[in-house]
Amino acid sequence: MLRKTLLALAVASALVACGKSSKEPEKAGASASATAAASKDGKDGKNATPAVLSLAPEDLLTIESNALASGPVITGSVQPERKADLRAEVSAVVLQVMKENGEAVKKGDILVRLDETSIRDALNSADEATRAAQQSLEQATRMFERQKTLRSSGMVSTQALEDSEIRRNNAQSELAGAKSRSVAAHQQLTRTLVRAPFDGIVSERKVSNGDTAAIGKELIKVIDPVSMRFEGLVSADKIGVVKVGQQVRFRINGYQNRDFSGRVKRVDPSANPVTRQVEVLVEFAGKDMPGVAGLYAEGRVESDISNSLMIPDSALVVSGDQSYTWRVNGKALSKVALNIGVRDPRTGQWEVRSGLAAGDRVLRVPNSGYKEGQGVELAASKVAPAGNGAAQASAAPAPSTAPKGN
Repeated sequence: MLRKTLLALAVASALVACGKSSKEPEKAGASASATAAASKDGKDGKNATPAVLSLAPEDLLTIESNALASGPVITGSVQPERKADLRAEVSAVVLQVMKENGEAVKKGDILVRLDETSIRDALNSADEATRAAQQSLEQATRMFERQKTLRSSGMVSTQALEDSEIRRNNAQSELAGAKSRSVAAHQQLTRTLVRAPFDGIVSERKVSNGDTAAIGKELIKVIDPVSMRFEGLVSADKIGVVKVGQQVRFRINGYQNRDFSGRVKRVDPSANPVTRQVEVLVEFAGKDMPGVAGLYAEGRVESDISNSLMIPDSALVVSGDQSYTWRVNGKALSKVALNIGVRDPRTGQWEVRSGLAAGDRVLRVPNSGYKEGQGVELAASKVAPAGNGAAQASAAPAPSTAPKGN
């Protein structure tokens, strides 16, 4: 009886095991089918719905109408208004050059010393001749006075009196000539010391110690760095709109990250016969000017100012010859083709001729992953209010990191 019971239990256990093994392959097959279907849906990226874009107020830009300045292009160089090309006024040997290029000088400082030996000898000779002429005049004057006294007493003739007067007059002429030669010699002596005519900087040294300086030879140049001006050229066909007092915005080679401004000070009344360009002198506004002369500069005369819709360069996406931006229409993105005009050199923004209207909101820095009609939701500002601590800063949504593209 016990054996029959054990046998029945063993058969029942075998039947239960066979039932479980037949159900497990069915479950495995169903799971594999679900995985394959999910994999197929993931590969079909075109049918996937783009994620809703979360934007903060800082990510949007409102299109507004601003002043747009336009006018003729002006090119030229920065040059000092006060400059002196000092040349030798006497023929002598250069003894010493006192200043080097770039050194600051004060008015009256000695810049170059010339040999004064021969000039000093000429000065001494002229001074001696002046003293001799002075003595001759005094003697002739005394003789003339004696002759006048004797003539009044009838002791000398009229001819003798006239002769003494002539000798006195000749002595006076000789003294005047000697004094003139002495003054000239003194001037020549002072010209052996070349001095700075004004406060400034030595811009170019032309001679060295031991050089022979003939009359008219260039010695040294001095400029006033605070008198810089923009000496530009404007095409003759555009000069009719350029007036004295107009604003000029320009950039200088070597100062690429700085914009300079000035005003038209003078317009040359004649054009260059070869280039047919007209010189326009522009004075700097304030004291913001470069300290180096001769730098190339290019800008624009603001002869016409009008109101136009403007958009910054960061909000534009350029693809070939086409320009567009992403506009936020309610809760969706819209790709808008733009007709772009000229660039305002003052602000760097571009004129929008068509495609947008005042008040439209566009993405400040668009990326390449956006889709037409993609959903948009406005989030809280990314900038945490002052004094709220790190908790509020960490609660702000993270900005998108997708790169900007075409």
